[in-house]
Amino acid sequence: MSLISSVLGNRRSNVFDPFSLDIWDPFEGFPFSTTLSNAPGSAVGEASAFASARIDWKETPEAHVFKADVPGLKKEEVKVEVEDGRILQISGERRKEQEEKNDKWHRVERGSGKFLRRFRLPENAKLDQVKAAMENGVLTVTVPKEEVKKPEVKAIDISG
Repeated sequence: MSLISSVLGNRRSNVFDPFSLDIWDPFEGFPFSTTLSNAPGSAVGEASAFASARIDWKETPEAHVFKADVPGLKKEEVKVEVEDGRILQISGERRKEQEEKNDKWHRVERGSGKFLRRFRLPENAKLDQVKAAMENGVLTVTVPKEEVKKPEVKAIDISG
């Protein structure tokens, strides 16, 4: 066991504990690593674990609809803005839970940090009528579209 602990860098390990950290992490120390570097007290991976919210964008005949997964966030922690140049910006922050001196952490998997996503809206977006709602950890942003005028078709009589 001494050889294994020296290779693994004296990490907490227990053969009978399925959640022990005795697994070699080839990405440990990299800025994008979100595996073992999320242990309490580790700054690496803290921001990257929640760095970008997953967002779907669909277009319906009436509107552009954005749906963002932001589980555990309150509406006060999320910001929706429309900037000049038809840019929709969705941002927010999940703060790290306060650690107490007497707490003993067994596993830390939930990420914390800021996220920011920007989308260039098409010309047919009504920027003054954007609406946002949050329900069950899903933010829905609806951007209505201007009605497309169908070109008038005028029949021309053919003489002769």
